[in-house]
Amino acid sequence: MALLHERDAGLEEVAVGAGRGGDEPQARHGGLAEARPERGDPALLPLRVVDARELGALARVALAVQQAERERLDPNPLADYAMWGVAAGMLFGHWVHLFFYHPEELSKSPFQIFRFWDGLSSFGGLLGGIVAAVVFFRIRKLRFNDYADSFALGVAPAWAVARLGCFAVHDHPGRLTDFFLAVQFPNGNRHDLGFYDAIVLFSITGLLYALRDAPKLKGRLLPLLALLYAVSRFCLDFLRATDLSYVDARYFGLTPAQYGSLMLVVYGVWGLLRKQAASASAQKPPTSQGRVETAR
Repeated sequence: MALLHERDAGLEEVAVGAGRGGDEPQARHGGLAEARPERGDPALLPLRVVDARELGALARVALAVQQAERERLDPNPLADYAMWGVAAGMLFGHWVHLFFYHPEELSKSPFQIFRFWDGLSSFGGLLGGIVAAVVFFRIRKLRFNDYADSFALGVAPAWAVARLGCFAVHDHPGRLTDFFLAVQFPNGNRHDLGFYDAIVLFSITGLLYALRDAPKLKGRLLPLLALLYAVSRFCLDFLRATDLSYVDARYFGLTPAQYGSLMLVVYGVWGLLRKQAASASAQKPPTSQGRVETAR
């Protein structure tokens, strides 16, 4: 049995699968006891993945709702959007993993494109979330930009926690190194990209919360998050392992996530430089009273 990697998932777990060879990323950090990825019944894996993503979604929604209320916006659209975002994120996350990271897995089964728990990509999940947001907010006739800051302040910390999950199971091994933060794998010390990503995202989270009341950044926190994360992710992906049996695909020397990072840079620069329209919160609309409705 070997690990079936979920590529870069924003909310990830490690799956148990067959036929991966001997490059299991079992590891330990420094002098700590060996951290072994948990193995269990593969039949329970879909439940584990769904549970993990739902917990992450709840965290994102709770923080986003809190920020929306703080900005005197109606928080109910964020709660209603949650299931749209989770469903689209899981489907697109799996499809990006399958078609861009590991197209060889298409031969495993004619139903592989529907096995959404069998490999996930965080950039694919991001794409799915964007598509879902465009459709959802258009149907509701709401302006997404009014809620963009709330999204940023919910996504960043939830993504950071998800990356700690990657680090716990050492799901994103990097190149061999003697760097002081290296993790000990069976074949030597390696960078652990899940750990590095978590550090980056927690740092960005702190910065976003520190700047959320800055007048010049009102409505611009999401582009700022995109720009900061994209630059760090583009650089960090050069540290990913290339000498194991199950590694990220490269296209002209770059990973799919690095191409996604370039697109995020474009969005981030555009979002930070564009002229802002007056937000709904500035017009002080009445917010709904009572408890936030349950996400549908």
